[in-house]
Amino acid sequence: MPIDAAKALAAEPRSAEITWDHKDIQLYHLGLGAGANPDLPSPSTDPDELRYTLESRLHVLPSFATVAGAGMGMMGGLAAPGIDVNLAAVLHGGQRVELHRPIPVKGRAATTAKVAAVYDKGKAAVIVLRSEAADDEGPLWTSDAQIFVRGEGGFGGERGPSARLEAPDRPFDRAVERHVRADQALLYRLSGDWNPLHADPEFAKLAGFDRPILHGLCTYGMTLKAVVDTVLGGDVSRVRAYATRFAGVVFPGETLRVGMWESEGRVQVAVTAVERGHAPVLVDTVVELN
Repeated sequence: MPIDAAKALAAEPRSAEITWDHKDIQLYHLGLGAGANPDLPSPSTDPDELRYTLESRLHVLPSFATVAGAGMGMMGGLAAPGIDVNLAAVLHGGQRVELHRPIPVKGRAATTAKVAAVYDKGKAAVIVLRSEAADDEGPLWTSDAQIFVRGEGGFGGERGPSARLEAPDRPFDRAVERHVRADQALLYRLSGDWNPLHADPEFAKLAGFDRPILHGLCTYGMTLKAVVDTVLGGDVSRVRAYATRFAGVVFPGETLRVGMWESEGRVQVAVTAVERGHAPVLVDTVVELN
């Protein structure tokens, strides 16, 4: 069924109430590889890792906003009137999260989810799903997910923005490598993204992959963790916003290289898959700082 862009954009936002506590935060961090950093002599007990895994020292990585409430913001948007898509044709094209203040370890928030834009890329459509969360103290975050849907373009809509971010003309200021565990997609999906593309080999083949792939949002979170740990000294409160475009897939068992260029008020990032000749994974990636 073709996408009805006008109907989707006119639909009322979907509202829900979400809650989370330290267990949700810890599970999310473990899904990103927290406590398994090979660069550390004893990663599971290293103080830098305990801030992700031990409830008495816990802080919240801002990318948690993408899975809070089991990712209901995104799923609510895909269920909007005028949107009827096959999950096997869906890929995450990009993501941006803006933090209005640090996310608490335990919280309850009201969320709204809506289709903010629908773009016609010819052979595909891009749906921008916006979710916002607020608690009794005010706004917490705004999250925009760009969802790429193969075979759903050609409906005569606007093509949308296509500007790309130029990489600085100098070597990385910092670069680190992060290994993706063989079971990481299976653990990460427990935070709420149950798409079988990341677990079921037969479903992955239907989507055009020879084996399940890692969630793009897992790579997104791993990358932010690398920036927070490497550039920000572990201070998650310095992250004001974080945006990326997903340029390629990651397979469990691979190694990511996270390259960083630092400048006033931001860190620009490029992520590649080491074993595949540094194939691009995340591009147009910026962490905006407070």
